[in-house]
Amino acid sequence: MEFQDQLQRQLKLDKTPERIISLVPSQTELLVDLGLEDKLIGVTKFCVHPSTIRKEKTVVGGTKEVKVEEIEALQPDIILCNKEENTKKMVAELEKIAPVHVSDIHNLEESYEMIQQYGEIFSVEKNALKLIEKIQEEFLDFQKSIENQPVKKVAYFIWRNPWMVAGGNTFVNYLLKLNKFENVYADIERYPAIKLEELREVDYVLLSSEPFPFHEKYIFEFEPFVNTDKIKFVDGEYFSWYGSRLKNAFQYFKNLRVEF
Repeated sequence: MEFQDQLQRQLKLDKTPERIISLVPSQTELLVDLGLEDKLIGVTKFCVHPSTIRKEKTVVGGTKEVKVEEIEALQPDIILCNKEENTKKMVAELEKIAPVHVSDIHNLEESYEMIQQYGEIFSVEKNALKLIEKIQEEFLDFQKSIENQPVKKVAYFIWRNPWMVAGGNTFVNYLLKLNKFENVYADIERYPAIKLEELREVDYVLLSSEPFPFHEKYIFEFEPFVNTDKIKFVDGEYFSWYGSRLKNAFQYFKNLRVEF
């Protein structure tokens, strides 16, 4: 059987994979929601959904560094990666062990494509289609609820020391647009480092729960540069996870947008 990943790389499989290693937290959650938890044998230390997954599966490292020998010992049929989460060097090394599927997600259509590809690869087409339809249904409902909302200028912070924000050409930026949030750093690609004293004019500063866990104690650092009433904490998983978490994301966005 031959498949193509989202980088148009060819994957050759002798059979439907029975032993899966996922090196992307959001894709681990997706596999579980597609009914494939029993086939998952390896995950990363950042795979936190479902909450029991790291106790039940072998943790093979992080998203940037993995224990290659341990992965090889698990004898996987396939390894799942992502262009942004994992490194090109890692993918090349892992391809010596098993076929590697690499996802590349910037919008909903590419997320649907990945879910559909998983459905085909793992022979769970019906589950994949059902999930896609659920996300589409929630998205349409969200669009109706937000159509009269005004556009607000925001800066979306993902890291501290150095201060980093989500820029353009990211899934976060795409979801901000869907929420009628204008990202003031959309003209800079990826995740630029900035200085707080040079923060661009915004209606709101959004502090994400991940990858850096922002919470109340960090507000004081913004006080010299922005009115703290403009600071909002947001769930980073809903703004950056592009798998099955999307089925609940739009209800979260609907509730969140009421606060602005």
